[in-house]
Amino acid sequence: MLDLHTHSSASDGRQTPRELVWQAKARGLKGIALTDHDTLAGIREAFATGLEIGVAVLPGVELSAEWGEQDVHILGYWVSQKHRDLTDLMQRLRCDRANRVAKIVQRLGALGLPLTMAEVVTAATSHTDSLGRPHVARALVARGYVDSMEAAFARYLDRGRPAYVPRYKLGPEDAVMAIVGGGGVAVWAHPGALASDLIEPLVEAGLTGIEVFHPHHDPAREAALSGLALRYGLVITGGSDAHDAAELGIRNIGLNTWFELWSRK
Repeated sequence: MLDLHTHSSASDGRQTPRELVWQAKARGLKGIALTDHDTLAGIREAFATGLEIGVAVLPGVELSAEWGEQDVHILGYWVSQKHRDLTDLMQRLRCDRANRVAKIVQRLGALGLPLTMAEVVTAATSHTDSLGRPHVARALVARGYVDSMEAAFARYLDRGRPAYVPRYKLGPEDAVMAIVGGGGVAVWAHPGALASDLIEPLVEAGLTGIEVFHPHHDPAREAALSGLALRYGLVITGGSDAHDAAELGIRNIGLNTWFELWSRK
């Protein structure tokens, strides 16, 4: 089985790319897609580890976009650092993440919760390539301001909370086109309730697949998304969205999906 949605410490995951691949093997997975947020920094390490221990690693990325006031995440598979437009876009998104984190830290200080950027970077473990709100949440937990990352988001970091800062607004269609233009295959990650409203523009932009199997999707949602995939001729994919090794493989997909995605490339 394959897990086509995972994160390492190159963005906001707990494990290094090498550790993540080793854990995938320990959990009986034949392969994973490493899809860190807005960065390919962990791909080389993950791929080398996969070759070493016999775990297939699909190079990927997860681009963060917005539609109205809703977050939309687009997975890109087989993307390459050789495509300048895509790498420039990811660099812009990472710079925005860092600036956004700095503003969040300022807002937290004004709320009586002082943090330093050094503490946030420390919370990012071995990589600082793609700082984000989860690293701020970990720093808040480390300081004892909150008991959990969930509490940090619910009280301070989620949209509408006092330390929330908007990010650079990349349109979801633009994210899909950037991935396709960069030689990759675009898949809509955990679409949730937005699926029926946004599916046609994304398909027109070049969308190839839709992540039906995800920990946040109940059976009714999976059935609805499967119906959309059938209607629009999209590949059905799945993954755990793991940010910790304990989550690896909790949702997965068969090897045939890998080949089907490749055939659409």
